[in-house]
Amino acid sequence: MPWLPWVIIGAVIVILALWIAGSYNRLVSYSVRVDNGWAQVDVQLKKRFDLIPNLVETVKGYAAHEKSTFEAVTKWRSAAMNAKTPEEAMESNAKLSRAMVNLFATAEQYPDLKANQNFMDLQGQLQNIETKIAVSRQFYNDTAMKYNEYVMHFPSNIIASIFRFNARKYFEVDEGSKAVPQVKF
Repeated sequence: MPWLPWVIIGAVIVILALWIAGSYNRLVSYSVRVDNGWAQVDVQLKKRFDLIPNLVETVKGYAAHEKSTFEAVTKWRSAAMNAKTPEEAMESNAKLSRAMVNLFATAEQYPDLKANQNFMDLQGQLQNIETKIAVSRQFYNDTAMKYNEYVMHFPSNIIASIFRFNARKYFEVDEGSKAVPQVKF
């Protein structure tokens, strides 16, 4: 019976190795899903970035004296397009959304612009893209939530910390985007 302790130790080692491998693989799977979720958001943001210059040019023709509004949209569009990390993209897109709200608030002051078919088409396309961004953002946040839960739960948090799996940030709407813009002339 001197081999019995070795069999028990071997069985414990095998079970531990299988648990570590399973936890690691689940973390990788969740991480890939979060990356995929971000990629879906990124695709919709790219469509938005492509549409914005046309919208700005259309509004510019009617509201040339609203220079600061156009500069803000251009600045934050550029920042969002050049973001290197999802966190940078989230921050700059929140600021771009605020600038776009101000752009639409400016457009409300010009009845001829609101009746312009090109503007109406661009506005409709942008609203469609914004809806897709919202859906993509929800998918990303859902996958990030599942990943974050697994990273934080015991005992998988031990494996996550060993292999440096860190919680992911949610793509949230900031408080400034929720506020109604004030347009004054």
